[in-house]
Amino acid sequence: MSRYKKLTLLHSNDMHGDFLAQENDKNLIGGVSMLSGYVNKVRNEEQNVLYCIAGDMFRGSVIDSEYMGLSTIEIMNVISPDVVSLGNHETDYGVTHLLFLEKCACFPIVNANLYIKSNYKRLFTPCIIKEIDGMKILFIGILTEEVMSQTKSEAVIGSVVDIEEAAQEIGKICNAYNAIDVDLTVLLTHIGFEEDKVLASKLDPAWGVDIIIGGHSHTFIEKPEIVNNIAIVQAGTGTDQIGRFDLVVDTFDNNIESYTWKSVAITEDNCPRNLDIDKIIKLYKSETDRKYKRIITQFKRELTHPYREQETELGGLLADALKESLGLDVMLLGSGSVRNDKMGPLVVYQDLVECYPYDDALYMITVTGNQLRRMLLHMLRDEVWQGAHSEFYQLSKGLKVVYNKEQGKMLEFSFDGFPIDDNRLFKVGLQKYHYLNFDNFFNVSIAEIEVNFKTVIIATSTRDVLEEYLMNHQHMDHEIDGRLTFI
Repeated sequence: MSRYKKLTLLHSNDMHGDFLAQENDKNLIGGVSMLSGYVNKVRNEEQNVLYCIAGDMFRGSVIDSEYMGLSTIEIMNVISPDVVSLGNHETDYGVTHLLFLEKCACFPIVNANLYIKSNYKRLFTPCIIKEIDGMKILFIGILTEEVMSQTKSEAVIGSVVDIEEAAQEIGKICNAYNAIDVDLTVLLTHIGFEEDKVLASKLDPAWGVDIIIGGHSHTFIEKPEIVNNIAIVQAGTGTDQIGRFDLVVDTFDNNIESYTWKSVAITEDNCPRNLDIDKIIKLYKSETDRKYKRIITQFKRELTHPYREQETELGGLLADALKESLGLDVMLLGSGSVRNDKMGPLVVYQDLVECYPYDDALYMITVTGNQLRRMLLHMLRDEVWQGAHSEFYQLSKGLKVVYNKEQGKMLEFSFDGFPIDDNRLFKVGLQKYHYLNFDNFFNVSIAEIEVNFKTVIIATSTRDVLEEYLMNHQHMDHEIDGRLTFI
């Protein structure tokens, strides 16, 4: 038996239903057809190949949303990944529906820390050992509560709380399987690149974790980050690229002898098309085009949303639309809810759905000026600027915040041009997801807030409100007006 064996490990994350190739300088990039073509090409060229996905296959396209993930599962069945871990958006259609989708999948889905509260029984297989050319590769799927906030609406579902507990969970699994001569251990996480580094630092080297393939933070990297002798990687977002490890595994000492890693661009130059997937997508697209290609508005120009942690043109316009439509004083629109970095000038319904895929209810809370200040100060805390993946909000017109990052304090906090009194009451709009996770996202107790007035659901479909507003307001523009300014 040869001691040293080659293994090619391909990986994706945060694909978000990115099925279709896009034209860039007259060249096609991305799309699952060419992605699948590349995976098949490598499988034919190399002897030992495994392809894994670190969460968030779902959400982001009308094809995925219209069929509630079933279309994504059918497409992924053709690509045939060797193992997939859960991301936070896998629960967007509900945990019950996710369990149905798992039955439709012809590939294994692993997750070590979603469980039923009543008996602590795991919902999914926590790990899987893939055997290839005599090697045993252990894959473990990990999430944390921070990225599993969606499950708060599922009263019977729980998750491992924090990084410390996630590390302990990994230790239990590694201890249980190390005795069967595992040659390589890979964590498929969906907690964000910075948290991956924290997690790696907490792992006991004796557990034998070699690689962390992560997701959630959509991080593009040039080379692996090494923490505690563990290589940490991520492949950005969508299907424009794929990560590739070429490893030499020492099967006697059960570790990596050597490796190279690179991010491979998915382009027509190096990726043949998978014609079977093209047929499937064409079928789905013909159905969705009839429903989603209707024009709803036209902006004066293209509006952008380039970054989550700043005021943006598109984010501001959508926040203003909800404020005006629903009679709010302030709308706090989750920046992460705006999934595309631009929209317009012509806007069809598909653009709105893909840009704003979360069609949840909208809640109105009543807060004092003091409570609103504390909420926004938590949003602007130091960790946000140090790479922490946390919730950030687009502010509606009227509210103005000038924040000094170095001093960590507000230099201006005003509404309609006047300083905000601590005791003044404001009607504030929040999406359901943000209301359900209020205490964590704002570091203020919802119980404290509801002493003022009881929370009211003022719309059951936020997207319906936005669609109606856009249809009745043509040729809009929106400039960044300094409602959120950093010093």
